[in-house]
Amino acid sequence: MPLALLALAVGAFGIGTTEFVMMGLLPDVADDLGISIPSAGHLVSAYALGVVIGAPLLAAVTARMSRRTVLIALMVLFVVGNALSAFAPDDHWLLAARLLSGLPHGAFFGVGAVVATGLVAPERRARSVSLMFLGLTVANIVGVPAATLMGQHLGWRATFLGVSAIGLAAIASLALLIPRDHAHAPSGGLRGELAALRSLPVWLALGTTIAGFGALFAAYSYITPMLTDAAGFAETSVTVLLALFGVGSTAGNLLGGRLADRALRGTLFGGLVSLAVVLALFPLLMRNGVTAALAVVLLGAAAFLTGSPLQLMVMEKASAAPSLASSANQAAFNLANAGGAWIGGLVLAAGFGVTSPAVAGAALAVLGLGVAAAAYAVDVRRGEAVRAGGGRLIATHVPEKETAQKGLR
Repeated sequence: MPLALLALAVGAFGIGTTEFVMMGLLPDVADDLGISIPSAGHLVSAYALGVVIGAPLLAAVTARMSRRTVLIALMVLFVVGNALSAFAPDDHWLLAARLLSGLPHGAFFGVGAVVATGLVAPERRARSVSLMFLGLTVANIVGVPAATLMGQHLGWRATFLGVSAIGLAAIASLALLIPRDHAHAPSGGLRGELAALRSLPVWLALGTTIAGFGALFAAYSYITPMLTDAAGFAETSVTVLLALFGVGSTAGNLLGGRLADRALRGTLFGGLVSLAVVLALFPLLMRNGVTAALAVVLLGAAAFLTGSPLQLMVMEKASAAPSLASSANQAAFNLANAGGAWIGGLVLAAGFGVTSPAVAGAALAVLGLGVAAAAYAVDVRRGEAVRAGGGRLIATHVPEKETAQKGLR
């Protein structure tokens, strides 16, 4: 694999660290700024809002720029946002800084995925995306615990300075390793990118992301009370167990990339089925410590098995202008985060039990499977699902008349 993928992974590592570290620092930030924990929780929402706004917006306004230049500029914005977070004088400034930090998130992964697939042979495209996402999953194993520990011992402001340093390393890596000839400006420009969003298959792929990852976050948002109240773990053990989630998600991400290069839809369907089964079994698995720990690993693996296939599917459906659609998929991921947590909270508040959010997540995974099946049906009807070598299903945009002439099925 090209070294340029390492540069993308470094950027993903920094982004993953800053996204999730705030959860562990909320008590420290609240005490230092003199605000309540619920008020400090708005800092998490501000970052997610920045992702949803920034993903399509920045991808659109940079549509005619070199993708290499766009990636570097996005990381500069990332560094500025985290540096401003470190020096924020009050919670209002910190809220604005966290919003700014979230703006480049989705566009970086979206444009980065397009660049990553352009660096490798067609049969290794999903694997290249999974290697970029590797930085995000490893951040949950190494980056977030280390940054949280730094914040607890040196102050939360030191954490954001450390994340800014990771961003600077990513900028240097991108400038040195991303080849200029593999990151040219797309010919379609803004009009071509916007045209891609008028495609029904693109929206069905985005809907699969929202439902599929909504299933994950319906359960994961309430994983701590499940582990403590249902499985009987002490609160001090939760950090280690969450690292196991990172291990599972890393394994699932790498496996998903390899499998998707062989069978894109098969990997997606298999991942969603696996996710539904794991979540449906959560009430049973949370009855003792060993099976509960296994459930956390399996949850991460099943969910991230679908990450690369979903990203690649969106890009294939918008193959003429993939940057905006690819970035929109990251916005969909964060909508799934918010929506899944909301649905999980509803069933929990309704009194269905501490593991009920996982059952709700299983229902969302089944919904995602249904949307994915609808997307496949649309492809078949349009004559766009064709078989390539090894039986892998790929999306093309060959007109039906031309397809018939070539004998494609």
